[in-house]
Amino acid sequence: MPKRSIVIATIKPWNISNFRSWIVPRGFKKYLIVSPKKLTLEYLRKLNPRYVFFPHWSWMIPKEIYDNFECVVFHSANLPFGRGGSPIQNHIVRGIYNIKVCALKVVADVDAGPVYMHEPINIKTGSAEEILKKISVISFKMMKKIIRLQPVPKSQCGKVVIWKRRRPEESSIPDLLSGRKLYDFIRMLDADGYPPAFIEWKGWRYEFRDAILNSKGEVVARVSISKIKTLRRFLRH
Repeated sequence: MPKRSIVIATIKPWNISNFRSWIVPRGFKKYLIVSPKKLTLEYLRKLNPRYVFFPHWSWMIPKEIYDNFECVVFHSANLPFGRGGSPIQNHIVRGIYNIKVCALKVVADVDAGPVYMHEPINIKTGSAEEILKKISVISFKMMKKIIRLQPVPKSQCGKVVIWKRRRPEESSIPDLLSGRKLYDFIRMLDADGYPPAFIEWKGWRYEFRDAILNSKGEVVARVSISKIKTLRRFLRH
């Protein structure tokens, strides 16, 4: 009997690295997709996947894909609370540190599908990138459980709260933050895909990374300073 496949679609380097070292359960072969051009009905039919996992994907999954294959995404929130964009940042900025990594079935509405399983994670410390790497490890363990146990996903239950993805201008550091809040604000934006926390003062832009909260409640961080770019192209005429 030919082996069935497991397909993982992702774009983050730590997920790709974890895929390469990941030992797929017996009876399956693994395949990696890193471009939306490869995520086609024709290609997946050739692979005959039991599951298509999306541990991190930046594009909408076509209806023809999730209608024909069992597609699983991962979302870090206590669903249905926390659907939508920037879940790590939206939790941290609200001081919510104990959350869940949920594996859920892809449906038409974003983050609304039934949940296969979830695992806890504490996000009280660490940069956003460090947290995402921890989530990647958890996600690959969950994939193995799903393949082995083949659970039936259960509908989400509770009050639905939907968040929007953070906008670049929201990386501006608010006034009068406590040391803890400032530390959280800097670290939650310290990952690829988000402008770092910044302030602008007298023509200069100060960007903060690698934040540490010391025992005195002080924040120590690395800062990059650059001239604020002016929009000269709009002033030519």
